Amino acid sequence: MSKRLRGTLVLLGAGKMGGALLEGWLGSGVDPRKIAALDPSPPDEVRQTLARHTVRHNPDLKSIGDVEVILVAVKPQIMDDVLPGIAALRTSQPLVLSVVAGKTIASLEKHFGADAAIIRTIPNTPAAIGRGITTMVANPNVGDDQMRLATELLSAVGEVVRVEDEGLIDAATAVAGSGPAYVFYLTECLAKAGSEAGLPADLAMQLARATVAGAGELMRASGLSAATLRRNVTSPKGTTHAALEVLMANDGLEPMLIKAVAAATLRARELAS
Repeated sequence: MSKRLRGTLVLLGAGKMGGALLEGWLGSGVDPRKIAALDPSPPDEVRQTLARHTVRHNPDLKSIGDVEVILVAVKPQIMDDVLPGIAALRTSQPLVLSVVAGKTIASLEKHFGADAAIIRTIPNTPAAIGRGITTMVANPNVGDDQMRLATELLSAVGEVVRVEDEGLIDAATAVAGSGPAYVFYLTECLAKAGSEAGLPADLAMQLARATVAGAGELMRASGLSAATLRRNVTSPKGTTHAALEVLMANDGLEPMLIKAVAAATLRARELAS
């Protein structure tokens, strides 16, 4: 990645997601001298990372004359207040890469110009451990080399997929952005069900956590489809089969999740600006 990155990568916002990306870039070989972080009060662990790698932290903007990428990772409610402060960086015509939830390409063009190369993305929280997935969509000004660079930068925290229609970002948010919460809640419910079946609460939670985490890792490592893995652990007329008859009923898990994702998609559209 460091060979593809020719100019400076400006990280605007070094909170949880910005910090995870920073760790990923440094771990994948990006030259820390090519990174400048702009954040008045990053978390202590990020501040330590910046110091340990001697990454430029809050340098004078006039000293950054070769900006190639601006990655915007600030909170959505302060984005419109923060971006005018980096207006001077636009003169380099950088690629603008946004991980700001709910902020559309049009809202970014208001600050960077209609001719700016902008990619909007939605990562998810497993990015914190390098197991995330990020969906991205670009405006027409983004070139092939910029798209490849963006993919490499985002790959530092997990998988990257691309959609052509910005409207699909809302559905991706509902599935992947909000999806970890669904899995966490499933774990809570599985533990509760174990308690109802007679297990001590702490043991039920330990079993549920390990089962959900292990099943996810098995799905990732095996490369098999979820349906194949489900069939592999389901013996005819066995215990799993009995449970799946409930979960796969007409009023079971699938229609509930379809309804949940639809609600999250609608809310994402309402929040977009």
